[in-house]
Amino acid sequence: MSVVAPIPADQAPLLARPFYAGGDPGPIAATLAHVPELMEVTLPFVSTALSPSAVDARTKEIVIVRTSAILGCRYCVDTHTPVAIDAGLTVDEVRSLRMEPGPGVDEVFGSERERALVAWTDEVAGGRGRVQADLTRALRTHVSDHELVELTVLVGATMLLNRYATALELPVSAGTLARLAAAGFETGS
Repeated sequence: MSVVAPIPADQAPLLARPFYAGGDPGPIAATLAHVPELMEVTLPFVSTALSPSAVDARTKEIVIVRTSAILGCRYCVDTHTPVAIDAGLTVDEVRSLRMEPGPGVDEVFGSERERALVAWTDEVAGGRGRVQADLTRALRTHVSDHELVELTVLVGATMLLNRYATALELPVSAGTLARLAAAGFETGS
């Protein structure tokens, strides 16, 4: 049960109603609907950061799942695990990003680019200041300026969502939990 009750569509404030137009907007939007002025700016920003762009979906999901695991966001790790698999990551790759027991990132990711991405993400999401120059250099051999900027914003947007979802104890949908169980993943729920 969420700390803050999600607002159902029939009770949504006027400014929040467009976010319900496609049906259930999910727990993030339904709780943000309590403050529609924030919802109007937060959801488009988050949607833009997480949506398809010049950075491919697989790369984005590596960053999202790893950042969420580092910050311990049960909701985001569980919710993005199926998304990551749908984006082409293997179960073993996702398990390593989730920091579950078993083979680590270096064993399951064959791509030097993706190993550099995970190391850089670890530092950005879990570090206490500047990213070590060697980690940035390693990633820079594989990404352009615009990709580095977008990836940095993606880590920040994910951290924002992690803190929001964790503080409000947002629930993972039953469908997602069933999909995780079928794939053999443990959940935080």
